[in-house]
Amino acid sequence: MAIDMDLVPNGGPANGHGTNGNGRAGSPGDRIQVMVVGLGMVGIAFIEKMLTLDVAGKYFIRTCGEEPMVAYNRVGLTEYFQHRNVEDLYLNDVSWYAEQNPEHFAFHIGEQVLEIDTANKLVHTSKDNSFRYDILVMATGSVADLPPYISPERAKEVKGVFVYRSIADLEAIIKYAERPEVTRASVIGGGLLGLEAAKAVYDMPSVPDVSILIRQGYPLNRQLDGPAGELVLRKIEGLGVKVHTRCEPSSIISREHAERGDVFSGFDTPKGGIESDMVIFAIGIKPRDDLARKSGIKVAPRGGIEVGDDLSTSAEGVFAIGECASWRGNFYGLIAPGVEMADILAFNLTQTEGTAAHVPRKMNTPDLSTRLKLMGVDVASFGDYFADVRAPKSSPVPANAPDPVAEGEVAINRTKPSRHRKLEEEPVKCLTYHDPFSATYKKYIFTEDGQHLMGGMMIGDVGDFTKLVAITKKKKKLDVPPSQFILGAKKDGEENGDDLDDDTTICSCHNVSKGAIAGCVKNGMTELAQIKGKTKAGAGCGGCVPLVTAIFKSEMKKAGHTLVNHLCPHFKMSRMDLFQVVKIKRLRDFRSIMDTIGAKGSVGCEICKPAVASILSSLYNDHVMKPEHHGSQDTNDRFLANIQRNGTFSVVPRIPGGEIHPDKLVAIGKIAKEYGLYTKITGGQRIDMFGAQKQDLPDIWTKLHAAGLESGHAYGKSLRTVKSCVGTTWCRFGVGDSVGLAIDLENRYRGVRSPHKFKGGVSGCVRECAEAQSKDFGLIATDKGWNIFIGGNGGAKPRHAQLFAQDVPPSKVVRIIDRYLMFYIRTADRLVRTAPWVESFEGGIEKLRRILIKDELGICADLEAEMDSLIGTYEDEWKRAVQDPDLRKQFRQFVNTDERRPAIETISERGQVRAADWPKNFPGEKFDAANLRTPKSEWKWIPLATVSDLQPNEKNTTSAAVRYGQDSQLAIFHVPGRGYYATQQMCPHKRAFVLDHGIVGDDKDGNLYVSCPLHKRNFRLDNGDCTNDDDYKVLAFDVKESNNGELLVLLPPEDDLDAMIGSSKWMVRKSTAEALGRNPATAIELVAPSGEVTEGNKGGESCGGGATGCGSSALEW
Repeated sequence: MAIDMDLVPNGGPANGHGTNGNGRAGSPGDRIQVMVVGLGMVGIAFIEKMLTLDVAGKYFIRTCGEEPMVAYNRVGLTEYFQHRNVEDLYLNDVSWYAEQNPEHFAFHIGEQVLEIDTANKLVHTSKDNSFRYDILVMATGSVADLPPYISPERAKEVKGVFVYRSIADLEAIIKYAERPEVTRASVIGGGLLGLEAAKAVYDMPSVPDVSILIRQGYPLNRQLDGPAGELVLRKIEGLGVKVHTRCEPSSIISREHAERGDVFSGFDTPKGGIESDMVIFAIGIKPRDDLARKSGIKVAPRGGIEVGDDLSTSAEGVFAIGECASWRGNFYGLIAPGVEMADILAFNLTQTEGTAAHVPRKMNTPDLSTRLKLMGVDVASFGDYFADVRAPKSSPVPANAPDPVAEGEVAINRTKPSRHRKLEEEPVKCLTYHDPFSATYKKYIFTEDGQHLMGGMMIGDVGDFTKLVAITKKKKKLDVPPSQFILGAKKDGEENGDDLDDDTTICSCHNVSKGAIAGCVKNGMTELAQIKGKTKAGAGCGGCVPLVTAIFKSEMKKAGHTLVNHLCPHFKMSRMDLFQVVKIKRLRDFRSIMDTIGAKGSVGCEICKPAVASILSSLYNDHVMKPEHHGSQDTNDRFLANIQRNGTFSVVPRIPGGEIHPDKLVAIGKIAKEYGLYTKITGGQRIDMFGAQKQDLPDIWTKLHAAGLESGHAYGKSLRTVKSCVGTTWCRFGVGDSVGLAIDLENRYRGVRSPHKFKGGVSGCVRECAEAQSKDFGLIATDKGWNIFIGGNGGAKPRHAQLFAQDVPPSKVVRIIDRYLMFYIRTADRLVRTAPWVESFEGGIEKLRRILIKDELGICADLEAEMDSLIGTYEDEWKRAVQDPDLRKQFRQFVNTDERRPAIETISERGQVRAADWPKNFPGEKFDAANLRTPKSEWKWIPLATVSDLQPNEKNTTSAAVRYGQDSQLAIFHVPGRGYYATQQMCPHKRAFVLDHGIVGDDKDGNLYVSCPLHKRNFRLDNGDCTNDDDYKVLAFDVKESNNGELLVLLPPEDDLDAMIGSSKWMVRKSTAEALGRNPATAIELVAPSGEVTEGNKGGESCGGGATGCGSSALEW
């Protein structure tokens, strides 16, 4: 086997302290080489912790994963059956790997380590690569175990026999289950994995008959006692799944198929044969120790790589973590112990030397507490949950004694203590609660004096799990009587975690404490997604997410972030208060509103401008492109179309209720073909056309109008669609005209702007084909009328709508929805959907019923009148835009030339054209005039536009783009009372040429800035500094107005500026090779200012953040 010398640096073992002439750590080969064998959940946990803790940069970490994808969440494998998208399971986005510093980290997927040469410290891989290491970490995980009556070879030979361990296993199960002859599936194993597998097959519509075979008398016997297991058993059987208890097959039965060979057909058991078409073995795991065994590393008798308390193996410099490791004769199939091992090893490698060094950590008995939802049942066990079973009885129980665990009662059992606790000299007592009506079971084990909680188990109500785990781990003396754990456990809503200590583990999968979450908030993180990304809380099983969210909200409140509800620094009031003041004072434009009730003289910002624009539209519905309103609109409203990532726009005509005439379909197809638009049918029953150039939008809409189509308002915070099933129009089950009502409602509320977008749905019967209960308002036909649902939505935080009114006569439906929507528009905060508005409304949905149905406040007539007035002002905004010559001018790409410049190269995919992909994060880029060849003293005033091109007015800001030289794009802005400004057109954050579309605002010190419309990076107009991201800066230029109405910009020579900000040099192009295992059509390459793509960026390298720029040093421009 050849050794690649590029992979094995010269000079022998690295000492980890090499430096270059600047005193920095040198190349990867000069660092301590850490090789991680395996890229699973534990492997990536160790890598992340090393990258975080190795602040000195001592280590270079390399990993090889044999699967063809990056690390994914095995705990969430069952979810794969729903979405069938492995990327949804990734523990880190693919971009995360690209963002890591290549001098510290490299990874290889689809490449297995086949041999470890412990003498020479080399590993050899399946791709004939050899890598040197100083430290090797084995994280090879485990494989699914099989019962004695079937060998691994036999399992591979017989068709229809599977295990449940990896994505490949799931793909094979899905494919086989789709065979028409496969209708019966069996799962062997009633543990955690077995129930997960059973749930996955149960959810597959092609397999109606599912059974579970277990040796014991009830499932989850390693986590639950008899009564709890029986409760779970009854819940599973209630789903229609047959459970064979005390059933142990002696062999499998197979039959010979003419085409497929040996095919599984059932089992032989002592009680007789069991017929089945496929089987999934999920009886447990077996550590993957074959590589260690072959390499001469000591393996434990029961399996697993033998490790000491420091996780070291018998080979020098080799460690093992996770399921492959055997510590004190035990291996663990849960994620939490593996992550704990990763924590310990990473800590010991990085925190035990130098100043303030810590003593090395040692492995302790891991916490095996679990909290999962299995077959629809919430199950949890914590601490020493079998302490009472293992301990001998303190005294015999009389035969005539009452049953201490009678259903519906709380009883006390007295047994001797667990031998696994320090309180072994004391007996224990159990507090048990069993409620058969709510399928709830709780058993908590205490010391005899009731002062210490030792462990327990829960079925159904598991809300106190996190608190109880913390108490048992810390062996805290209880300050409440044991009975309170049962009688006081039921709470309304999720706890906020205020009674938990900072070192309480909230996410056991990734060992995240409450203090870590609180610390993120204290350090300025105000988005839950940021905290989850940093700490990994919720990235395992997901059971901790509600508590993580509650703690986040509580800490935000403590930090003062939620004490005020001001719209922004310019308006010291909430959106609801601002709405009422604007309405009462009858203010009709942003300037008068700012001067009357805001920060007088201020320009506003990207928060308050769109909010005020929405309020004005909800009250008066003036055309959003009027000069006094245009500068307040976000880009989507500004150009009446959703901006896409390449600076083009989408075109979405309205298709009310999803009903459309074939002639209109033909017209849409012809227009899309003429302008080369990417077309897609949406979940809202209409057709999106993507990739429209801004300058083509008026012509496209002119042709759509000619075909009888109008604006769908997909760009506005307004009504999107009212989805419908066919109802009584066609369906034999329909009891209501869902199509007709959906069309009426969509035409009634079209163009109505609100705090956020809203959607409707109308189903013609209770089969609910229109998904009305996932909409902001939904209607379902009944025999007596319509049931009205409110406050639902899909998206990132889906909510099920709540029943608001039942059996409403058709004549009253519209008025109830009028009141509901108008009250929402009046009172909701900015960018708040109806679902959180309903949830947070004081008094809840009952209060809303009293206000909007019973007219408790006497405002129903006012709400109806306001809605009538608002919908009476409707006009198709695009019809005005294409007919008004002044408005059409605003759709030019450049005001000083008709030339067009693409922002991103296009590619062809599945027969359609779309923009090439970009990575999520580009390297930071700061453009500085000091780097131009020509000093500013030699710049010249260049006429690039006229005053009329910008259409300035005294009520709002305006802007336009111009082209300069052969390749440079600039944005020019007019700010009332402040004059003209100019910057480069490109936002360096995503290489997007869109700054002229951005909102102009000012900060508390009066500094003007433009906010990029894509991701809200704010750049000052006077010096180009980015005020909310130090990684970016743009060029800013002086502008003056001449006597003859020209706008002159002070600029360097054309070729000088082109060399720095030329469009063709910064645009994203199609990739020339596959990146990170993606299809080549979705990969990218960056073009340096030279206009060339260097060889170093071709292939699997991808762009990432950090000081080194992209994956190859050749791209460090």
